[in-house]
Amino acid sequence: MSNDPMTAVARYVDAFNRGDADAMAAQCADPMQILDGMAPHVWHGPTAAADWWRDVVAEGEHLGASQYRITLGEPRHVDVTGPHAYVVVPATMAFDLRGRQVTQTGSVFTVALREVGTEWRLTAWAWAKGT
Repeated sequence: MSNDPMTAVARYVDAFNRGDADAMAAQCADPMQILDGMAPHVWHGPTAAADWWRDVVAEGEHLGASQYRITLGEPRHVDVTGPHAYVVVPATMAFDLRGRQVTQTGSVFTVALREVGTEWRLTAWAWAKGT
């Protein structure tokens, strides 16, 4: 294995912070599952990451939100069992809402991964919103 599960998680978050849907999708396995607080709440299948990002952008335009940025804390769990991994990491989300900076603290990013070749790929993630 050429990297650990947190490397794939960090790459996904870095791609999110750049608004790079293709790079986010490149860190995902097929199939992929996403559970998020934004409707429709669940995205799945080979285009889950791209579909979710499309919906994030549309929701942001509707609400006047932009410039999203996630900062990860120290992982609470990085559990590896053979070709599968489970990561739980505290996170902070910052964004611009109609010209005002908003920061959500106390969020939790939970990710399941599996080995694909010599790399870890995300198979599912869930975001638990903080305050």
